[in-house]
Formats: sequence, C-alpha cells, structure tokens
Amino acid sequence: MDKAQYNVRPPRVQTDEEMRQVQHIMQEFSQLQLWRNNFATQWEEVAQLVLPTSRNTFMYGSYNTPGEKKTDKQVDATGMMALARFAAICDSLLTPRNMTWHTLEADDEYVMKDRATKLWFEKTNRRLFKLRYAPMGNFSAQNQQVYQSLGAFGTCALFMDKFIGQHGERGIRYKGIPLGELFLRENHQGLVDGFIRWFKLTAQQAFQKWPDTFPEKLRPALEACSQTPYNFLHHVMPRDDYDPQRLDHKSMAWASTYVCVEGLSILEEGGYNTFPIAASRYEQTPGEIYGRSPAMMVLPALKTLNAEKRTFLVQGHRAASPVYLTNDDGIANMSMRPGAMNPGGVTADGKSLVHILPTGEIQISKEMMQEEKGLINDAFLVTLFQILTESPQMTATEVVERATEKGILLAPTVGRQQSEYLGNVIPRELDLMAQMNLLDPMPPRLREAQGAYSIVYTSPMSRQMRAGDVAGFWRTVDQAKDVFAITQDPAVMDEFDFGTAIRSSAEINGAPISYMASAEMKAGKAQARAKAAQQEQAIRAAPAQAALNSSQAKQAQAGLIQPPQ
Repeated sequence: MDKAQYNVRPPRVQTDEEMRQVQHIMQEFSQLQLWRNNFATQWEEVAQLVLPTSRNTFMYGSYNTPGEKKTDKQVDATGMMALARFAAICDSLLTPRNMTWHTLEADDEYVMKDRATKLWFEKTNRRLFKLRYAPMGNFSAQNQQVYQSLGAFGTCALFMDKFIGQHGERGIRYKGIPLGELFLRENHQGLVDGFIRWFKLTAQQAFQKWPDTFPEKLRPALEACSQTPYNFLHHVMPRDDYDPQRLDHKSMAWASTYVCVEGLSILEEGGYNTFPIAASRYEQTPGEIYGRSPAMMVLPALKTLNAEKRTFLVQGHRAASPVYLTNDDGIANMSMRPGAMNPGGVTADGKSLVHILPTGEIQISKEMMQEEKGLINDAFLVTLFQILTESPQMTATEVVERATEKGILLAPTVGRQQSEYLGNVIPRELDLMAQMNLLDPMPPRLREAQGAYSIVYTSPMSRQMRAGDVAGFWRTVDQAKDVFAITQDPAVMDEFDFGTAIRSSAEINGAPISYMASAEMKAGKAQARAKAAQQEQAIRAAPAQAALNSSQAKQAQAGLIQPPQ
C-alpha cells in the first residue's frame, strides 16, 4: 500500500457527543486499572513461576520485545508442569474433544415428548459441535489457553464472534483473551456484564481495520510504515438506549465501541445481541471481581521451592566438585586432571594432607522440596488423578468408590466452570448460529414454548458427580450377597433390577451407546438362550426316553402291552 492510497479519505471530525463518549470510556478505563493493580502485581509474581510467557503483560502500557527471554526467574519447573496438567485435567473433565460433553433439551418435559422436538435438539447439538471444533474456529487451542489462565491467575475469558471467510465460509471464531488485556466490571448481582479490552496495533493494522475512521494522529506513522504499536480499547457494556424495534446497532442489548487512545477518537460503534465473552473465576474473595487461582493459593510454596532448588543445586555442585582443605604450608597448585600426580598430598606414613569441606546433608533438601511439590500438585488437582494408578489391583466396586470420592472433591471447584464458563459459552454460540441462519426452523411445539431450553452436561465431570448412585447400588448388592451366603435364600436378589442398573452404570461410566445391546439384540439373545435351554433339556432327556422306548418295545413283543400306534 503506497502513500497515495493512505490519503484517499478526508480526515474524519469527531462530534461533541463522540468526544464526551471517549472521555467517559477513558475515565472508566482509568478506574478499572486502579482497582486491578493489586491483582496485576500478584499475577506478575505467579507468571514468573508458572506461566513465564505472560510476564510483563498485566500493566497498561507494558511492552515486551519480541523474542525476549522469559524463563530467567525460574529455577524449578514443578509449578509450570502442574499448570499444564491442570489445564489438561479441566479439558478432560469438562470439554473432552473425543465425546459429546453436553446435550440440549427443552425446559418442559411435555415438549420433549414430541419426536420432532427431540430430533431438532439432536441435530442442533450435532451441528454446534461441528462448528465448535472446525479448524477455522480453533476452539481447542483457545480453550486450553483459557484453562491455563484459570489455573495460573484465577480468571479467564473466551471471546466468541461470527467468522465469515473470504470465500463465504461461515462459522464461529474463538479467542482466549490474555488476562493482561482484560478489565472486567460486574453488575449489582455479581455477574460480569461488561469489560474493556486493551490491545495494540500498528498504524498499518489499524488502517486495514478502520480505513474510514482512521485517526489523523497516526497518519505520519502510517506513511512511514512504522512498526511501533499503538494502544486501542474495546469497550463493551449493557446499552442504556436499547430499543429492539430499531434496525441499527442500538437494537442490540450490548454496546460495543472501539477507541484509539493516542488519537482519543472513536473508530467503530456496534453491538452484540448476547454478551460476547464467557468470563469465569476459580474462587472469589468477597468484594473482589477477579478470581484467585490454585497458583495464588500456593504461591508461598512455589517461592519456597524455587529457593530450596537453588540451595539443592549449590549442594549438588559442591558434592560433585568439592572444596578442598589443605595445610597452609602443604601442597599448592594441586592438579585436578584425571591421572595427575600431586606430590606432597600425603605424609610419609600415608596420611592424607588434603581434605574435602563437608557440604551438608543433601537428602534433607530433597525431602523439603518433595513436601513443597506435594502441596503444589494438590492445589492443581494432579494428585487426585494418581488415585487409580497407585492401586491397579482394585475391584470394580473399589474403582467406583474412588471415582465417587474424586467427583466429590472436584465438584465444588471445577464444577463451577460449568455454570460460569460453559453456561455462557453455549448460549452465545447458539445466538451466533441463529444470526448466521445455521439453525433449522423450530418445530411447532417448541415454538409454542418460545424455544426455552436447558443444557445437560454429559462430561466426565458430570458423570463423576453421579457416580454415587452406582456406588450405592453395588454396595447394596455386596450386602445382599452376604445375606444370601448366610440364609441361602435366593429371593434376596429379587429386589434388584440388574438390567436397569447396568444400563445406568454404563451411562455414568461413559461407555459408548454402540457398545450396549439394543432392545432387538437383547430379545434375540433371550430367544437364543431359550432355544439352547430347550435343546439342552432334550439332550439330557434323550437317554431316559431311549430306555423307556426300548422297555415299551420289549413289553409289547412279550404281549404284555399294546404296541404303540
């Protein structure tokens, strides 16, 4: 793009209303920065130890030279590895790619009895998963970044918007917003209802995105092809002048405004029908908007482990390359070369004149480090997933019991993400699908119910929360077996409907439906068993029947009975 193309459009003059709006956004941004600074300081400490790629990104105006070294503060990598495992745990429990981790259904059970409604929800859910995991959406990578932010800093956010490709492809694009760029606000109910995102663009990038409203203050940098990044804000909040009857952006419930900080000008005004981000917190302290993370809870242990690792390395270095003690008039310039000879190192009677300086007990350092590592892995939920591998020789009942215990421990923390994170992701996705006409027309009965729907989670996390039902059933079966062993009364087992219990157990344990027999297959198996039983009974009765026939033939021959007709 040459300079002549840069000067095609005349400079745009900001109206008084727009200038007041920019001033209001900048004032709000200043307040949100002030109330976030304490968190930013803690996040910087955490990033140094568990997520160094996020270092120096939490303060407004910060800049990192591309390729800058980020791991110079790390001595021990336990925290970083635990964070990666935490993200993998969250992904496997909440949003595993290899399974359908949620379904949709109508709020009203009566509506769900309608076959057309069932088929509509099934097709919609299948289409949603196809869009979500399409390459253009990049959900998996961005979702992993969200879980990393949750584990490291306790707050995460995923941005969702329509994707329209150069060749007309339609889909949903996802973007995990780095926490350093995000400034949140809450409403009176404690729900995140607005945000300001701070980001940087070069003058060329800004001109590509907003050629009609490009700020004049950046034009010299544009003409010079400068690669200096400039500051921009994306402000989203509930609209005060919302009017659903209008045909412009004021018919949308959330107002969206892009502002150039250097030029103090509005670049774009728009809106969203639904809140465009899904923000979630790991744990919240009363009176705080941002969450607190596992890494923040064990920050003392992370710092202690880093210090202990330094001591351990010093001790190990001294043990491998020790400090020698010699007499002040003894051997000098001792050679450490392999095979070297050092005259004067011993007395005439063989007593050593050179000694090694004691280095302390290195084993103590290892034990101290192991204790801190245990605390860190506990906080990041890593140890919960070592339960089943520690005792591989377990019965099925014991496995169910362990899974139940794990579900109980995980439910209060990871379970929150279903409501606060995924509970906002899915409605936003469905709204985007509706805007792009990717939803089939609703069946009449669902339309009468105004499309009211619920999300049913079928992820491993949800199954583990239901594992108590399975564990309770099999505990009762074990007790009934003990009663049968004492009384020898088989009627004890008549209390159980094993068919229903096994089907429910398979569902909770995540067995694929294709692995389970259909009603027709079960009927065929029952008929085969009945036929086999009849054949076995006939085979067993054959010798007795043959003996009876032989006896009757002999009696008839002797005239004792009438021969069979």
